[in-house]
Amino acid sequence: MRAAALLNRHKVLLVATALALPVCAQAGAQAGEPAANQPAPAGDAAAASADLDAVQETVVTGLRGGVRRAAIDSPSPIDVVGAAQLAETGKVGLKELLNQLVPSFNLPGVNGGGTSWTVRSTTMRGLNGDQALVLVNGKRRHNTALINNLARIANGGVPVDLDLIPVGSIDHIEVLRDGAAAQYGSDAIAGVINIILKKQPEGGSVESSLGQNYGGDGFTKHVAANYGLDLPRQGFINLSADYKDNQSASRAAPTSVANLYNPLPGGGRDPREATADRTFYGGGYGPGQETIYSGSYNAELPLGDDVTVYSFSTVSKRRSRKNTGSFLPNNINSLAEVYPNGFNALRRIWETDFQTTVGGRGDIGPWSWDLSTTYGRDAAKLDGENTLNASLGPTSPTYFHLADQTFDQVTTNLDVSRPLDVGWSAPVTLAWGLEHRYERYEIGPGDPASYAIGSYVIPSGYYAGQHPAPGLASYSGTSPADSGAIARNNGAAYIDLGTNLTPTWSLDAAGRVEHYTGSVGDTASGKVATRYELAPGYALRGTVSNGFRAPSLAQTIYASSTFTGTVDAAGNYITLPIKVLPASSGQAKALGATPLTPETSTNYSVGVTAEPAHGLQLTLDAYRIDIKDRIVQTGLLTGSTVSSILQAAGYAPGLSAQYYTNAVDTRTDGVDAVANYLVDLGGAGDVRLGAAYSWTRTTITHIKPTPTQLSSLGYALFDRQKQADLTDGTPRGKAILSADWHWDRLRVGSRVTRYGSYTEAGTVAANDRTFSAKWITDLDVGVELSDRLTLSLGANNLFDVYPDAIGIVDAKTGLNKYGLFSPFGITGGYYYSRVSVKF
Repeated sequence: MRAAALLNRHKVLLVATALALPVCAQAGAQAGEPAANQPAPAGDAAAASADLDAVQETVVTGLRGGVRRAAIDSPSPIDVVGAAQLAETGKVGLKELLNQLVPSFNLPGVNGGGTSWTVRSTTMRGLNGDQALVLVNGKRRHNTALINNLARIANGGVPVDLDLIPVGSIDHIEVLRDGAAAQYGSDAIAGVINIILKKQPEGGSVESSLGQNYGGDGFTKHVAANYGLDLPRQGFINLSADYKDNQSASRAAPTSVANLYNPLPGGGRDPREATADRTFYGGGYGPGQETIYSGSYNAELPLGDDVTVYSFSTVSKRRSRKNTGSFLPNNINSLAEVYPNGFNALRRIWETDFQTTVGGRGDIGPWSWDLSTTYGRDAAKLDGENTLNASLGPTSPTYFHLADQTFDQVTTNLDVSRPLDVGWSAPVTLAWGLEHRYERYEIGPGDPASYAIGSYVIPSGYYAGQHPAPGLASYSGTSPADSGAIARNNGAAYIDLGTNLTPTWSLDAAGRVEHYTGSVGDTASGKVATRYELAPGYALRGTVSNGFRAPSLAQTIYASSTFTGTVDAAGNYITLPIKVLPASSGQAKALGATPLTPETSTNYSVGVTAEPAHGLQLTLDAYRIDIKDRIVQTGLLTGSTVSSILQAAGYAPGLSAQYYTNAVDTRTDGVDAVANYLVDLGGAGDVRLGAAYSWTRTTITHIKPTPTQLSSLGYALFDRQKQADLTDGTPRGKAILSADWHWDRLRVGSRVTRYGSYTEAGTVAANDRTFSAKWITDLDVGVELSDRLTLSLGANNLFDVYPDAIGIVDAKTGLNKYGLFSPFGITGGYYYSRVSVKF
């Protein structure tokens, strides 16, 4: 019966999706050619045959001077993900797409509260998402304004929000899995993600998909449109628009509390217990609701034979809403006059994000130049809904403005290059450049009622004579004392040299110096990369480099009041009000904080590549990344002494604290193996087979001594739970096996991913929870009904696999039934339909 129900749901989704789009049967010109790395469209036998002869994926990332080369010929490992692969996964957010397609990329399913559920922290090669640099068309992308302040994995990170880039605008993505700070600057410790936008000058497409979880929740809508137009002198403008809406989903168990309501005055049981909805509480255990509208353009216009002007931009608006705390009727902060049956506090985020690049490139004699300026901004408005400040009494508002967070970045680049013939096997490519970057981060205050410390005393009833906790339930607003702005300037210069010393030996070298205003100071980094061809189709490659990551401005001044959940030494899940302090604040200094300094890194990699047969490519790369002075968040600092320090500064009583600090040195070792094989099946079409495996292990090589201010209180600067989250919170191994079969007008894509085991640590070893490895199967089947119309059905997590269920759950709301860190989520199977129209 369940199979029949799922089939009926597929039929409904397919019909609804088909009705959602006009069939532009004869409109416009044919869509542009597929990217070089993509299989040809089904039904095009000539293109399929050509693809067999052109399996080499050409890339520009990691190179200078406009040089392109096959990814397998790069001295650094590079993954290439094409637009067709992105479309055929069934996912609608770029982070989830990369999590499915790139083995070294991981995305925790839940991973904490605060704003971390909106900008979920990612990891790449075991490092934080903001330790990887994101480029769009080779230009630096700005970071989010929303810090991952309550994340467990990649805590405190301020990554680029990949989900705000419209997927329909992407031609392909080049993922450089190697340190590249000497080439691109700060943040490129784990690698570089270069998103290349579409350039088709004519034709277009519209794609719509609908889907939902097997459990009936998490309904998702997605529409992506792309259209290209010719401009004079062989110029173009390519336009994209994207709409996606994800509804919330929860896997919280019904509350197991015996009594939701306080006893009656005579001591009897409240009769409402018999009819109470025990599934109402805990709805925050899972993804929230999110709607994103986004658009982009990518344009070039030659002005003559030697000069081309260009510009590209993305703009997005996001509305998100999530339950971030459930309060039972018997909670003192529920206030029976306001919420007689308890309430679910909701966090609202209203976000506007855009980035625009304007530039020109051309030639002056033998020199090529590229001059551009990029302005990016992410502005978020944080609100609280369906909550209250119980310390103000029953007259408290129930909707609050909590804070404004804004990040601005302006980057200007001059890149110059030319070939130099020095009599070697190939010319030397000489490239040099200058960069200036201005960054500004601002936190604006919320409504006074969102952070006020009221004096209300409950006059009667069960809590008569008691004070409710001050501030908002589940979170608090930003006060004027915690608001403010900070800015800095950065100037950089680089030089890059690359050549073939012999027909079989290539060598690249790069150096970069940077100066930051403020406390960061000067940095210098370098990189040497080489590749030696042992025999036709077989080569060794390796790199050595050093890099850095400057503290983000948000980490430098960020302050917030919110709540965090933790499992105490007795195994109980408890919720604590917490103050995240800027390291420069007097309160943080009183707890041992020191100013933040840059992280520095040393990267080593060595690998082998092979093409033993036509259409077959094999790569194996091993690497080591040593990071000194890694920025992390302290453990939870709580108790009367901490509370007194904060209360003396005007904060509410009973708060705990944390701050960011350069606490640890780490070593990350790993191995990446990739195999791709494109097989011509003759009359049965062709199939592209893929196998990829990533293994990584992070160890802590040094921990900064605990300041006496903390050791005297019995705290460690970086406690065992924080250490375990850093080293064991993500799977060490991830394997992806894929097959993509094209035959006439039929395409069947399948992918099986094995996510290795991982541990969610408690404050004591007895509460550690290790989750076993799981195999996740994805399937996508598409049929071309005409040259322009394609219908597809698919499923992510086809067999409805969940993480291991655990025995310890929140006694109130059933949180953590499947833990928080699951790399494939906690909502089980998801099925979808998709309609694609070309015109």
